[in-house]
Amino acid sequence: MSDARGTTGGLGGLGRFVRDSGYLRKWLILGLSIGVIAGLGAVVFYLALDYAGRFLLGELGGYDIPRPDGEDGGDPGSPGFERPWAIPLIACGGALVSAWLVAKFAPEAEGHGTDSAIEAVHSDPRSIRTRAIVVKTITSALTIGSGGSGGREGPAAQISAGFGSILARRLDLSDDDGRIAVSLGIGAGIGAIFGAPLGGAVLAASIVYREDFDYKALVPGFITSATAYAVLGSILGFEPLFGSLAADFRFDQPLTLAWFVLLGLAAAAVGLLYARTFYGTVALTARLPGGKVIKPALGGLAVGLLALLLPQVLASGYGWAQKAAATDTLMAIPLWVVLVLPFAKIVATSLSIGTGGSGGIFGPGIVIGAFVGAAIWRLGELAGAPGLPDSPAVFVVVGMMACFGSVAHAPLAVMIMVAEMTDSFSVIPCAMVAVGIAYLVVTRTNVSIYQAQRLNRETAEAQRAASSPPPD
Repeated sequence: MSDARGTTGGLGGLGRFVRDSGYLRKWLILGLSIGVIAGLGAVVFYLALDYAGRFLLGELGGYDIPRPDGEDGGDPGSPGFERPWAIPLIACGGALVSAWLVAKFAPEAEGHGTDSAIEAVHSDPRSIRTRAIVVKTITSALTIGSGGSGGREGPAAQISAGFGSILARRLDLSDDDGRIAVSLGIGAGIGAIFGAPLGGAVLAASIVYREDFDYKALVPGFITSATAYAVLGSILGFEPLFGSLAADFRFDQPLTLAWFVLLGLAAAAVGLLYARTFYGTVALTARLPGGKVIKPALGGLAVGLLALLLPQVLASGYGWAQKAAATDTLMAIPLWVVLVLPFAKIVATSLSIGTGGSGGIFGPGIVIGAFVGAAIWRLGELAGAPGLPDSPAVFVVVGMMACFGSVAHAPLAVMIMVAEMTDSFSVIPCAMVAVGIAYLVVTRTNVSIYQAQRLNRETAEAQRAASSPPPD
């Protein structure tokens, strides 16, 4: 494998100092630097998204989306649309402006962003442009803030992974160190925006492969993710995103595990459907006539129209996942909505991001899994089935873990992240069954929600060697 060092030039003495440092000093410097930027970048994006949502949907559309407990103590949202005719227009307009900015200034900012960062790890850790970071922040805030079904994590990952890429260029890091720096950025950005530092550190080591784990990124990831979390929390607060969903749950009835076998199977099926529908939409969009600006705008229009029937599909949807975890608010949602919503959210995310819009796919995957769990609990409660927990919270939390953790090929990282986001480590025995089954089902296929992942370290190394120019 060739080493691309020296192609851009480092920052003189600083670059040499970092490169020549021992392992501890090097990754303290790089880890803390990436962590600070990841935390600040997550704060900037969160505030931009919050302002865009309050202005576009709130002021212009007359609709306040529900918010989870970790955001300003939660907000139940508007009971209905004040100006329903405006919702499709706002979703279309936000997607239109966002797509124009991407096409004009940074085409690589199209889509969910995490795949671009993963590809940079494998192909060229110096390749993420500063411009793409700025454009991704603005366009994702516009897309999601106007009602597009997307998540926060893609932009947050691209911001901090982009800073890792900048360090790799400016400090003239080795290829191996550059790859770790970008991986740390991915994990720290996602961990910070979700308030899940341990999960972010484990994600940094696992998200770039389908069947492997990069141990070199794990320990530096602890430093980076903890720093990012500390920075974000000191500004926005340390409350878990969903408050304490299932903190009171205690596993004391073995029969309960049978329900989580069922949940694991259902989560795997829905997760596979999510990935196939999303990338099917990407492929179909590429074949359809029209430019890269018109297609996302039409996707936004379609999401706005769908939201008139199912407002739960708008934006990230975390507030609705919060409602699904409490018995009283879940029972207030019509059963048909609970059953249909995972599939409607898949369609909405595919229309918003799969057509070329800007936003993450992790967040919607969490909401989809939440409602898979809520649907199974509602059906079990309706049938009066034995062994069913009294509250849907544990089903919602484990559904989040199993649905996205399996299809992202990062079961341990997602399990930890969701436990941190919901303050629900008590569900781990049930989650181990559901997530394990879901992951085993998904690994029997070649499907992943992140297509840039490589199978393992050996495969990635072989591909890099094959693409390197022969020695002179």
